[in-house]
Parts: sequence; C-alpha cells; structure tokens
Amino acid sequence: MQKLQSRERLRPIDLARRHGLSTQAVRNYEEAGILPPADRTPHGYRSYTPLHARALTAFLALVPGHGHPAATAIMRAVNQGAQDEAFRLIDESHAQLREDRRTLQAVEDALRELAPVAAARHGTAVTVPGSGMFIGPLAEELALRPATLRKWERAGLIRPRRDQTTGYRVYDEADVRDARLAHQLRRGGYPLEQIAPLIDQVRSAGGLEPLEAALTGWRARLSARGRALLAGAAELEAYLGAFG
Repeated sequence: MQKLQSRERLRPIDLARRHGLSTQAVRNYEEAGILPPADRTPHGYRSYTPLHARALTAFLALVPGHGHPAATAIMRAVNQGAQDEAFRLIDESHAQLREDRRTLQAVEDALRELAPVAAARHGTAVTVPGSGMFIGPLAEELALRPATLRKWERAGLIRPRRDQTTGYRVYDEADVRDARLAHQLRRGGYPLEQIAPLIDQVRSAGGLEPLEAALTGWRARLSARGRALLAGAAELEAYLGAFG
C-alpha cells in the first residue's frame, strides 16, 4: 500500500491531542499495528502524517461496534495489506450481532409464551403444600423426562432444593419459571451453555416482569452496536481510500 501523500508532519503530541489521547497511547497503537509504522526524524523522533490520523480515527470508530480486540485485528490486517482478512473479521462482528438479535428475539418470544401459562397454572399444579413441586409432576407438566430436568440442574439452569425429610428435589415457583423458560429456549434450538446466562439474567432481574425492562435496554444496546458498526465502516472506508 502506498501512503497518503502529504507534506504535513505530525508529532505524537499533535496526533494525541486531535483524538483526546496520550502520546503513550499513540505509541502503543503504533506498536500494536493499529497505525502504520511512523517515519523517524534524524534525531529518532516519530513523525506522523495525515494517514496516521485517518488510521487512528478509523480505529476509534471501529471500537464501539467491534470491541477493542477485533478493531485492533482489523486495523492490523489492513495495515499489513490483508484486506480480505479485515473484511472477514468485520463479517464476524456482523454475524455476532445477528446472533445476538436472534437470541433476544427468542427470549422475548419465550416470555410471551410463558406469561399466559404462568397466570393459568396458579392453583392448578400438583405441589407439595407450602413447599413446591416434585420432579415427577413438573416433568409431566412440561412433557419432559425427569432425567432432562436433572441434566438442566447440572447445567445450572434450575436450582431445586432438597426436602430435608425425603431428600427429593423440590421446585419452587422460581424454579418452575426457570424450567419453563429453558424449555422454550431449547425448543428454539438454543444449547444449554447459551441458555444458562439468560436464566441468570432472569434471576438477577427478580423475575420475568423486571426482565422485560432489561430486554428493552438490551434491544437499545444492540441498535447502538448496529449504528456503531456503520460508523466504523464509514471511517474505515475513508482510511482505505487514503491508499493508492
């Protein structure tokens, strides 16, 4: 790649001030391959150009959408002349955003299906008075095998307590909720390792209703990432256009 032709020369402090960074950060970015190698003055000082300013602008624009490690890898690939590798990395970030949107949609769909069921089941389920539900009745209600519920327990999806007298598993209302949500997501094709963090979000939110507000925030963050990917692409294209 040919560098952008310009007589303008920038000191590290000039480049740092333009982007609100420290001079050490600029040097670190060059060493990481985020910036092309700088020329050196006869006294050994780094001498940057508008090309480096464009590179730094592109990198800082890529970070919000791709994250620091991926943005670094993208810029390093571009500066090494491996544009196809850079585009592959960009594709991976877009694919991850698509997968995150699918996960959000799956959770929202599961919650919509759970809401009427949760309302209908009060007073109708087979429970242990004052305690909760045994594994057999719960498995029957969900049309699952008890072994499946035990597998989900090992994966951390549900956390039944043990009856002190019999040693049997006892599922309280929160456990039944978590089992139903896991069941819906499994039907949607999601593996246990992806479901477990979502169940944790339900627990942290304090139930399904508080989780709805969290999902609104999640959706907003995904939209912000989508816009950030667009903004990063625009700045990267400007940087690529600086080369011959």
